[in-house]
Amino acid sequence: MAKINDNYLKLKAGYLFPEIGRRVRAFAEANPSAKVIRLGIGDVTRPLAPAVLKAFHDAVDDLGTTDQFAGYGPEQGYDWLINAIIEKSYKPLGVSLCTSEMFISDGSKCDCANILDIFALDNVVAIGDPVYPVYNDTNVMIGRTGEANEKGYYENIVYMPCNEANNFIPALPTQKVDIIYLCFPNNPTGTVASKAELKKWVDYANANNAVIFFDAAYEAFITNPDIPHSIYEIEGAKKCAIEFRSFSKTAGFTGVRCGLVVVPEEVMGTTTTGEEYSFNKLWLRRTTTKFNGASYPVQRAAAAVYSDEGWKQTKEIIDYYMENARIIREGLKEAGVTCFGGVDAPYIWLKTPGNLTSWEFFDKLLNECNVVGTPGSGFGPSGEGYFRLSAFGHRENVIEAVGRIKKNLK
Repeated sequence: MAKINDNYLKLKAGYLFPEIGRRVRAFAEANPSAKVIRLGIGDVTRPLAPAVLKAFHDAVDDLGTTDQFAGYGPEQGYDWLINAIIEKSYKPLGVSLCTSEMFISDGSKCDCANILDIFALDNVVAIGDPVYPVYNDTNVMIGRTGEANEKGYYENIVYMPCNEANNFIPALPTQKVDIIYLCFPNNPTGTVASKAELKKWVDYANANNAVIFFDAAYEAFITNPDIPHSIYEIEGAKKCAIEFRSFSKTAGFTGVRCGLVVVPEEVMGTTTTGEEYSFNKLWLRRTTTKFNGASYPVQRAAAAVYSDEGWKQTKEIIDYYMENARIIREGLKEAGVTCFGGVDAPYIWLKTPGNLTSWEFFDKLLNECNVVGTPGSGFGPSGEGYFRLSAFGHRENVIEAVGRIKKNLK
């Protein structure tokens, strides 16, 4: 009989969002007339921008013609998409990249997990707490960790608590680490890091020969002009950082699937014999072996995001979600709830009132307000006593949900 990967058995609970789905389905079955408003999972609700949709349709039509048909494309992505991203998204930040340093994918969730393929298991990893669960769980799955303790922390992972005291920005590790996960704008807290704060991390990584995994999936939602959109805006970052970006929230591609990874050629690791080797070359080898590339119509649609018309329309959708965030944030404050985020990110991170646990508040909102959010404890032990609400909803539902919450908390 084939043996299983026992590392999966170390995962003490089901993945956060399926558990939320299970509880919501049970409530809906028991209360079929209830109108449940979902502000939990960060799934978008607005349609694709018209210019993006047209490019998608046109690309599908291309596949029906002999002259324009596209079969296998470059596994790392078409140059016309990579160049559009470099020109429209990175150059305005003062960041210069080569086409060989960018890889188009089917989404940053996969990338954040797959990048571990090119790093040895004995690397010491540092992860924020609370944080996007994929970072933690994928390290468990590949066998980097031991068992979880009673708090939920796994052996061989360095956890960096993020709380009100440090403005939800982790302190530098007190021990040497090899890989550092940073996510800004942050999921779940919705908070951001300044250039000065990121410079501390870049300096630490370069001084300790560490690599930063920088998740910038929500950079398009930044409104403060002083907040960096890319780790590469920080001097020295191209020597130590790998950046992940996503079209999922930026352009509504949660179901379409497209993302990108930037692996600068300067980011180096060492072999077991101590020789330096380029992570860029390793990621290229991994990509061309295990991936056949995002589909041609998806990449054409992604490129249209960066057209003048496409970006104008996409920005209008982002502004729509950020207005939702403002409505949620201000409504909660009026109800006396302490909350964070929602200014440079589409997430509002709130303290659960009345000393309720995260899951107790989840059940309270679901049962008494028929509103779904995300328990903070699902993002890590330091998320206990907090709760995340998403701005990715229809405006009328957001207004109604806030009204229900305000009425309930009075």
